[in-house]
Amino acid sequence: MLENMTKMLNHAKENKYAVTQFNINNLEWTRFILEECEKEHTPVILGVSEGAAKYMGGYKTVVDMVKNLMNYLNTTIPVAIHLDHGSSYESVVAAIDAGFTSVMIDKSREDIDTNIDITKKVVDYAHARNVSVEGEIGHVGGQEDDINGSILYAEVSDCVRYCNETNIDFLAPALGSVHGPYKGDPVLAFDRMEEIKIATNKPLVLHGGSGIYDEQIRKAISCGICKLNINTELQQAWTSGVRNKLNTDSEVYDPRKIIKAGEEDIKRVIKEKITLLGTKMYD
Repeated sequence: MLENMTKMLNHAKENKYAVTQFNINNLEWTRFILEECEKEHTPVILGVSEGAAKYMGGYKTVVDMVKNLMNYLNTTIPVAIHLDHGSSYESVVAAIDAGFTSVMIDKSREDIDTNIDITKKVVDYAHARNVSVEGEIGHVGGQEDDINGSILYAEVSDCVRYCNETNIDFLAPALGSVHGPYKGDPVLAFDRMEEIKIATNKPLVLHGGSGIYDEQIRKAISCGICKLNINTELQQAWTSGVRNKLNTDSEVYDPRKIIKAGEEDIKRVIKEKITLLGTKMYD
């Protein structure tokens, strides 16, 4: 059943586990994710970036695809369709109007006042339509995306002000994670993560979950992380399966067989993350 992320992340916060956001890029990936999460009987968040939505034919196409797949697969688990890193108020509103059940507004590159003003507008629009909202403080970019060679870490005081003035549902503070493959070891600010958890009392979101060590993820959950975003790791797993198929079967040409060659690898990663995060079903 489609729903927003409020119930699933609040339950995760209360019971000290996390739910995974698996980003989708096409119909096949969406089906693989829904099938494996249904098999494991766990809720799931389908993350959709603006770029992926455009690639798949727009927000409405994505929503219709997910709904039709859930109906076809007899999906019974809670599923959220979440806009990942919405870049503008207009883009977020378009996703909500198309049927997304949750959105992220990312104005973390702006000054704190601008970030708050735009986020508050998004929250007002979303909450009136039963849509949950995630916001970001600091900036979670790629490893090349920094200032003076350092990550733009979230300040505790900014997080508190941001949550109080915007009434967001979930907070994604920048704490050392990055998007894409890590160059070297991930270095997460667990002490500050714990401070932000206590100061805001909000479910926290960790972006750039691909490549973070298992023990770091477990510690992050103990420090308040309730949602972990995975995209790169699925891409790498799927590519490995498809590459192996093409390298070992010179006769294959059916695109369905080629794309499906990554299914086993994607589902393996999904199961591993669900187990690692201790994701649970709720009433």
